[in-house]
Amino acid sequence: MTETHIPVLLQEMLHTLAPQDGCTYIDATFGGGGYTDAILNTANCKVIAIDRDPDAQKRALPFENKYKDRFQFISGTFSDLDNLLPKDSLCDGIVFDFGMSSFQLDEADRGFSFRLNGPLDMRMSKDFGLTAADVVNTYSAEELAEIIWFYGDEKKSRIIARAIVEQRKIKPFETTIELAQLVRKFVKRHDGLDPATLTFQALRIFVNNELIEIDTVLKKTLSHLSAGGKVVAVSFHALEDRLIKNWIRSDHSALQHSGYTLKALFSKPICPSDEEVRKNPRSRSAKLRAVQLISTKTIWSGS
Repeated sequence: MTETHIPVLLQEMLHTLAPQDGCTYIDATFGGGGYTDAILNTANCKVIAIDRDPDAQKRALPFENKYKDRFQFISGTFSDLDNLLPKDSLCDGIVFDFGMSSFQLDEADRGFSFRLNGPLDMRMSKDFGLTAADVVNTYSAEELAEIIWFYGDEKKSRIIARAIVEQRKIKPFETTIELAQLVRKFVKRHDGLDPATLTFQALRIFVNNELIEIDTVLKKTLSHLSAGGKVVAVSFHALEDRLIKNWIRSDHSALQHSGYTLKALFSKPICPSDEEVRKNPRSRSAKLRAVQLISTKTIWSGS
């Protein structure tokens, strides 16, 4: 719907989901609406979109005008799927894009960007929770190092953490640029990534409890999926991808005696092409995995 938002692995998602007329799909991470728009343009179907970002609700208004009763937006956290959807409701597919939308990254006042100066916030919703500033200004060096290492895989996490603690004694961190400039003093990269990338990623994931949210929602998806339905998930972080892989294995085992089985549609994740990465560098770490819920029940007919 907008030129500033580029959906990642869009064609691959569409090919995998294969939207059909008369079906209902859930876009559990509406963001900029790229996936929703593509699904609704592919088939005469319905999409229920979910997002906890208040700005996403505003971006959904043109969809409501364009698609009328084929589109419904629900404001909320996708991990609360059971309460957001009608009881016992089933859909034909659920799509997840666990990355950040361009709107969030490119709006300075959201505090996600290390290139644009803004308040050090990073919350998906400003209605609750600690800000990134709260974390960097109050957590111990040991706690900060663990966060930056675990969620960002930043090799210089301890150095960065100690520097943060020393700097905040002089002046607490208030803006994204203040933190980014500090990190850049200690981290040098030669792969095209900004040196502050991994630290900002780690803080964002921690502040928003993203891994807990993902783990929670994955465990709820199958109860809202009809037989033959698919789950298509795009992740951008090794920890996210690991959660998805583990969920596929565990839920496959759990379904063994239920009359259903969970079929992984690809043996390896689908990654963006070189051309997509060239056009949209933010897609470089994306991985798409997908599963389908298959009924193994047989219909017995007596003689």
